[in-house]
Amino acid sequence: MTRVLVIGGGIAGAVCAIALQKAGFEPTLYEAFDRTADGIGNFVNIGPNGIDALDSIGLGHLVRDKGFDTPAIAFYSDTGRALTGDVPTDRLADRGQIIQTIRRSDLYVGLRDEAARRGIPIEFGKRIVDASFEGDRVRAVFEDGTHAEGDLLVGADGLRSRVRRIIDPTAPSPRYLGVLNAFGRAEGLQLEGPPGVIRMFFGKRSFFSYTKHPDGSLWWFANPPRAEEPDPELLRLRTATWRGDLLRLFDGDRTPAAAIIGATRDLAPPSPTYDLPPVPRWHRDRMIVIGDAAHAVSPTAGQGCAVAMEDAVVLAKCLRDAPSHEQGFVSYEAARRKRVEDIVAQGKYNNEGNIRRGPAGRLLRNFFISRAFRGTGGKGDPTWMMSHHIDWDAKEIAR
Repeated sequence: MTRVLVIGGGIAGAVCAIALQKAGFEPTLYEAFDRTADGIGNFVNIGPNGIDALDSIGLGHLVRDKGFDTPAIAFYSDTGRALTGDVPTDRLADRGQIIQTIRRSDLYVGLRDEAARRGIPIEFGKRIVDASFEGDRVRAVFEDGTHAEGDLLVGADGLRSRVRRIIDPTAPSPRYLGVLNAFGRAEGLQLEGPPGVIRMFFGKRSFFSYTKHPDGSLWWFANPPRAEEPDPELLRLRTATWRGDLLRLFDGDRTPAAAIIGATRDLAPPSPTYDLPPVPRWHRDRMIVIGDAAHAVSPTAGQGCAVAMEDAVVLAKCLRDAPSHEQGFVSYEAARRKRVEDIVAQGKYNNEGNIRRGPAGRLLRNFFISRAFRGTGGKGDPTWMMSHHIDWDAKEIAR
């Protein structure tokens, strides 16, 4: 049986290992962090296409059990004026999947535990530093001095992927997008409207979004602009003043942003926001990258987790159906590159729209937002990526 070293035990890596096992391979997960990383991260929205990818390998229940339905999205100006109604996002899903909102740590732990339940070995504290080839084998070397050998190596090691650099030392670095990512959970506010709708506000100085949990709490995030790329450690050191900084950004906006931030008890420090320019080489010899290691997406696309899950399933299918791993890698890239690079571009475009300055720019953006969501899923609809469907039983071959 073909042994696959999956580097990175996060969302992409865990789904990839499970899909590879289902396809008849023998995967092992290697995670750089130890188990204390379980609580890392904010909440995420998993689009219908991500749920579809999980359903194709029998994992959709892991999200539905821990998350909650998020069936619509709505946009507002800084004055609180509705730019759209509550736009249903499930109308584009081939099989009726609905966006699920879930804590990232719940998703990560659920996938990791499912991999373990299926008998997939998981090794923690294994940060890859190098890889080499010996005949038809690949050898991964870890920071702790140990190594592992297998037939193939999949890099699912995230935005700052070491595997990406091993495949191509000239591969591009992450691109800072000029905004921070802040988030929190507010309690005690009574806001109108049903639970689950993603409500997005284009403030004069910052973008803000919240979703009402079925328990009444408000899960929110904001993207304050910051022209210079900040040091994440300095952001952590300024946590005590962060609430005031955020509130000043929304001063004068007639939106619920300030009230929600004020009702947030524990305010986490923000983090810089990145994506990844096109990566020329996704694979070399017996190594390949998937997820953020290949094509990190700005959070403004709402697709990072979903497309990583798609990657994981499609790679397993391609390797299952191809006569060799080389052809499997080619089929995978043919199936994935254009789609994911279009989604990265969409996220970058969305991000630039969020930080556009000046009254004229805001009016133009608001006009196009209203117009874009007026249709029913046709050409130009910004949620086009959500309709993607994976059929596990269909052959995956290069086109």
